[in-house]
Amino acid sequence: MSERSEPTRAWLVVIDPQAIFAAPDSAWGSPFFADAMPRIRALAESFGERVLVTRWMPTADRSTSWGEYFAAWPFADQPPTDPLFDLVPDAADLSPHPTLDLPTFGKWGPEIEAIIGRGAHVVLAGVSTDCCVLSTALAAADAGARVTVAADACAGSTAENHAAALHVMGLYPPQITISDAASVLAGD
Repeated sequence: MSERSEPTRAWLVVIDPQAIFAAPDSAWGSPFFADAMPRIRALAESFGERVLVTRWMPTADRSTSWGEYFAAWPFADQPPTDPLFDLVPDAADLSPHPTLDLPTFGKWGPEIEAIIGRGAHVVLAGVSTDCCVLSTALAAADAGARVTVAADACAGSTAENHAAALHVMGLYPPQITISDAASVLAGD
């Protein structure tokens, strides 16, 4: 790709490609994850070293509202070493950087900014569109990042929730742009 192409300017953040969100038998498994994963891989191959992968971890303080959250979802209240929280095999080699393991829906914060810089352009992909992708996109936009959501490289909990999340993120131009993997790869 030329130096003018999208991947040489932006970073790709792949949000939570973990067994808990991908497995068909998981209460949080997205039925669309398998369709999104080849696009995620294509983006990661194009972005090279400018790829970060995050993992949601069950390490939040239970004395906060996370306590009620885990009471509502006891299957996820497991030690962080549980295989539920492992990356899916196709995601294990997406990034040369260590995973960013965070106990929050939104992954944007000082950990990512320390690597990619303040006000950077970031392309988001991953799961779930209607939770962690949405939360990350809004926080990144608030922090001044330029956000592109590769919609077809994201997987929602349902088709309706995926569409609703894309609609909400689409209300934030020019800070958030909704696109697709092919357009990102083409540098559009």
